[in-house]
Order: sequence, then structure tokens, then C-alpha cells
Amino acid sequence: MQEIILVKYGEMALKGLNKRTFEDILVKNIKRRIKSLGKTEITRAQSTICITPADKFYDTEEAVDRLKKVFGIAALCRAAVCEKDFEDIKRVSLEYLEDALSCASTFKVTAKRADKSFPMKSPEICRELGGVLLSRFHNLSVDVNNPEVTVTVEIRDTKAYVHGENIKGAGGLPVGTSGHAMLLLSGGIDSPVAGYMLAKRGVHISAIHYVSPPYTSERARLKVEQLCEKLTPYCGSIAFFCVPFTEIQEAIKNNCPEEFFTIIMRRLMMEIAQRISDREKCMALITGESVGQVASQTMNAIACTDAVCRMPVFRPLIGMDKTEIVEIARKIDTFDTSVLPYEDCCTVFTPRHPKVRPLLADVEAAQNSFDFSELVEKAVNETELKIFNLDL
Repeated sequence: MQEIILVKYGEMALKGLNKRTFEDILVKNIKRRIKSLGKTEITRAQSTICITPADKFYDTEEAVDRLKKVFGIAALCRAAVCEKDFEDIKRVSLEYLEDALSCASTFKVTAKRADKSFPMKSPEICRELGGVLLSRFHNLSVDVNNPEVTVTVEIRDTKAYVHGENIKGAGGLPVGTSGHAMLLLSGGIDSPVAGYMLAKRGVHISAIHYVSPPYTSERARLKVEQLCEKLTPYCGSIAFFCVPFTEIQEAIKNNCPEEFFTIIMRRLMMEIAQRISDREKCMALITGESVGQVASQTMNAIACTDAVCRMPVFRPLIGMDKTEIVEIARKIDTFDTSVLPYEDCCTVFTPRHPKVRPLLADVEAAQNSFDFSELVEKAVNETELKIFNLDL
């Protein structure tokens, strides 16, 4: 009996003339994600991708775990291949689903007959196969509303497939279908979640981080690199840019009013991120800001930060509260890393009384009291690059 993986996509099915482009990128991402597990044959038809392992020792369970994190997949399942013959469908169903049905008390059968030439209609398939399963597994009764096990039969062009429950996928659009953006990645809880949410919309993510030794430790940088590693199963390979920021922060401390330290720092971070984004052909910046969460994230402060931006700034968490953000961080396994006690440069020289409703004219005057251009150029030139890859 041959076992395969069926991958279903949801939102992509609604695409028009460019649907094939989305499908091509999704298949490419799937191949990259499971390449190290062994050879497979990948085919597609009727909004479904069929992954057929080349040998019987293929680790199907690991492949499913990896594919659950690939954006563009709405659902997936392990399935057994049958001939398009009802006798073979009965035989395979009894064998393939024996363990699941033996432990259940309720079930139902559903059928999807994509090949309308198959002699039995869907209700007949459900009725006949349901009777066969009831006669074999006396512990079962039918529950069409809330069954413990749903047996699904799919009749397609060349083969039939039998499987149990669909497994929920990551949803969204395939990474790489919506352009390239630069994530300002701190060591906190929010920014990894922001990167995850934009990747879910098909955006290819690079990341930029600012370090200020000796005020920040090497452990703080390694913490952020670990966050990159945890994002790669969802976001694909990530180019990580590490910017030396010490001299800029010291210049802010020595030359600017304390109440504007954080706003000016954010503005200079945006300027550096834009210069590197231009070089890397990124079309937008991504931050983990949420309105009102801290002093630099009030509406006034965000407006002062955006005033230096020449490209769109996406803030997917802007209307979320901390509980919602933490829930996603736990789901994608970044939370425990984010709360490690190694502080990043955003905590360096934090003003005692930051301006929560700054005026742009005041911020610009404070920043213009010192010429940061040479320090910004130096930071860009000394930025280090590290690539975080998927397991290939």
C-alpha cells in the first residue's frame, strides 16, 4: 500500500490569470522544505498538490510536520492510494484506517468525486463504505455532526485516495509572491511575530539588528540570531544584517536632549535600514510596533519616526494587545527565546522621562544639533551579513 501526502491550498484557489505563478512558487518552497528527507515526485491538479515518496522508508511524519509551517498550504493529510475501483477502495480503507477506527466510537464518511465518470456518486460511496466499516468495526456508530474520525474518499483523474482528518496548514500566501521587505528585528517578543505575519502574506523577509557593544553583550546578538533560526521554517532563508550602533547612540547621548533619545534613535535606525534595503532591493520595512505600548509607539512618536521614511513601513501588530502577540509568539516558538534576559540596544541610554507626544519640528531640531551623516554611513559600511538557511 502506497502512502502519499495531499496538500490543499485555500486562498490561492481564488487567484485569476496569475494563479500558476503562485502555484509554481508554492511547489518550489515545498521542494526546498522537504528536500533533505529524500526523493519525492510532486504533481498538482485541481488545487491539490500530491507528494509521492520515492521509497517506503520515507519519513512521512517529519515531512508533514515541516509542511505545516509552509505558507500557502491551507490543509494537508497523509493518504493511501487506491485504484479507481470500489472493491480496492474498501480494501485500502479497512487496512489503512484500522488503527484510527479501532480506537474511535463515532465516524462518518465523506466523498469527493472529481472524476464524474466514476460509476458511483458521492452519496452512494459514503453509504456503501460506511456500511462496510460498520460491519467490520463494531465499536463504531455514525455521527455526521461531530465524529471522532472522518473517513474521506477522493476520486481523481488517475487514482483514488483514502485518508482520515485533514491537518490544518499555515494558510496565507507562499513566501516570495508578495515582494521583499526588511524586518527590524529586536530581541523582544513583538518583532519576530511581525515578521511571521508579513511572511504569511507572501513577503520574503530579511532582518536587520542593531548592536551596541560594550553596552549590549554577545549573548544578546546570539539571542536574535536564534530568533532568525526559529523563523526560517515559516519565512524561508533569512539574510540577517547586524549593524554596529554604539557610536551613534553615544553621539545621541552627548548631543541631543534626553527626552528625544528614543525617537532620534528610531529615526536613525530607519535611515540605516532604508539604505541597506535599497541595496538589497527590499520594497518596505517591517516593525513590531503596537500603538501605545511604549513611549516611542504613541501616534505622535510613530509620526515623527515615519517622517524620515522613504518607503512603506508595515506594522502588522499595530492594533494588537500584548496577550494576542504573546499567543502567536508561543505558537511559532519564539516566546521563550524572546524573554531571555539579554537586553538589546533599545534599552541603552533610555530617557527617564521620554516625550510621549513629541512634535516633529522639535524632534528635527534636536536631531539636527549634530551631523549624524558620517556615523550613519560608517554603520552601513560596517554592517555584517549572515544567512540563515532552511535545513536543506
